[in-house]
Amino acid sequence: MLLTISTTHIPATDLGYLLHKHPDRLQCFPMAFGQASVFYPEASAERCTAALLLDVDPIGLVRGKSKSDDRPIEQYVNDRPYVASSFLSVALAKVFRTALSGHCKDRPELAETAIPLTVKLSVLPCRGGEKFLRQMFEPLGYQVTAKPLILDEQFPEWGASPYFAVELQNTMRLADLLSHLYVLIPVLDDDKHYWVGDDEIDKLLRHGEGWLNSHPARQQIADRYLKRQRRLTRLAVAQLAEEDHTDSEKVEVSRALEEEVLEQRISLNEQRLEAVMTVLKASGAQRVVDLGCGEGKLLRLLLAESALAKPSQRIAQITGVDVSFRALEIAKERLQVDRFSPAQQSRLQLIQSSLIYRDSRLTDFDAAAVIEVIEHLDLERLAAFERVLFEFIRPKIAIVTTPNIEYNVRFENLQAGKFRHRDHRFEWTRNEFQTWANKVGEGFGFGVEFRSVGSEDLEVGSPTQMAIFTR
Repeated sequence: MLLTISTTHIPATDLGYLLHKHPDRLQCFPMAFGQASVFYPEASAERCTAALLLDVDPIGLVRGKSKSDDRPIEQYVNDRPYVASSFLSVALAKVFRTALSGHCKDRPELAETAIPLTVKLSVLPCRGGEKFLRQMFEPLGYQVTAKPLILDEQFPEWGASPYFAVELQNTMRLADLLSHLYVLIPVLDDDKHYWVGDDEIDKLLRHGEGWLNSHPARQQIADRYLKRQRRLTRLAVAQLAEEDHTDSEKVEVSRALEEEVLEQRISLNEQRLEAVMTVLKASGAQRVVDLGCGEGKLLRLLLAESALAKPSQRIAQITGVDVSFRALEIAKERLQVDRFSPAQQSRLQLIQSSLIYRDSRLTDFDAAAVIEVIEHLDLERLAAFERVLFEFIRPKIAIVTTPNIEYNVRFENLQAGKFRHRDHRFEWTRNEFQTWANKVGEGFGFGVEFRSVGSEDLEVGSPTQMAIFTR
C-alpha cells in the first residue's frame, strides 16, 4: 500500500525536517506484519513529496496460527497487502512517531505552522462510499478528490468496488494531518487487524485531541474505530461528551503526557509529587483530596505512605477527583483497586466532578492538593474554582502548584512565547502567582506560604511554583 505526502511550502524540503526523514536516503523499518519504506520521489525547493510504502506479508501473518477458521482461504486471498488499512495506521505511528507528536527539534516553529499539504492514497477502502469519505474529511477542511476504482472490468456482475484513489488537500500542521489519517483510515476500512481493547480508547482520544469532539460524525468514528464494541464506544463517546460540555474547565487525560515529555529531563513531575507529599506528611492530614487527580499518581503515593504508617497514623480517607471519567478509569486500573482488601477499598474514593461546581461529596477534608490544574481553567472561571476550594471544601491546608512561565526559556524544545501544554489557558510569572495567592488567602481567611519546586535558577526561578494555604 502506498501513501504520499506533498508540500509546496518554501523551501519544500523542510518536509524532511518535519518527518525526521532525509530526502536523499531510502529508509526501511521492519514491522510485525511486513516492512515499511520511506523515500522521496521528488525533493526540490518548490515541491517535495515523501512516500510511505508498506509491504504486508499476509501469509506470514497467519503462519503458525490455528487453521480452524471457517473460511481459511481468506487468509491467503484478501486485499490486505494492497489497500490502506489499520496496518498503514500502525506504520504511520511507528515511522513518523515524532512528527505525529508535533515535535521538530531542528525546526520547532515549523512544526506549529500550517503549511499546504497534499495526501494521495492509491487504494483506499471506504465501506460507505464516497459520501461517507467526504463526511469524514470535509468537516476538517479538506478538499477531497475521490476516483472510484473498478473491481474488474471483465466481470461487471461482481458489482462496484469499495475502493477509491483519493487525494486530500489542506493547509494545516503536519501533526494534525497525520492524526487525521491515523484515526480515519481504519474507520473508512471499518476493520482492524488486531484485537481492540480499552487502550484503543486512549489512542482514539489522544490522536483525536482538538478535532474529534467537534466532528459531526464522532459517534460513527468512535464506533468503527473501536470495532463496534458497544462498551468501548460508550466510554469513548462519554469522554468526548465531557470534553464538549465541560469545555475549558476540563483537565484532559492527555495533559500529563505532553508536559512530562517536555519536563522529563529535569524529572519535574517526580519533584512536584515529592514536594506535595512532604507538605501533606508534615500536616498530619487524615482526610486528603486530590483535585484533578488525573491517572492517580499522587493517590498511589498516598496509599503507599498510608500502608507503611502505623495504624494510628494512617490516612483515613484518600479521594481522587477528576472531571474526566476515562482518567478515573485509568487511575482505577493502574492502582489495581480490584486487588485491594475491603479495608483498603474503603479508604480510597474516586469521584467524577467538576472543580468549578459545588459537590456535596467534597466536604470535611483536612488537606487538598491541586497539582498543575488551575492553568487549565479559563481566567474567568478561576473565581468559581476559588469559591469551591476555599469557601465550600475549605480544607485546613490546600496545596496549589502551577508552572512558572519565566522558566520556560530554559526548555530547549519549547518555542518562545508558547505554553508548556496546548490546553493551558494561562501560565503565570512568580509575581502574578503570588499576587493571586495572597489575594485569595486574604479574601478567604488563609495564610499563604510559597515554595519553589525544582532547581532554582538565579534569573528565572524554579520551573514550578507552589503555594501552601493554611487556616
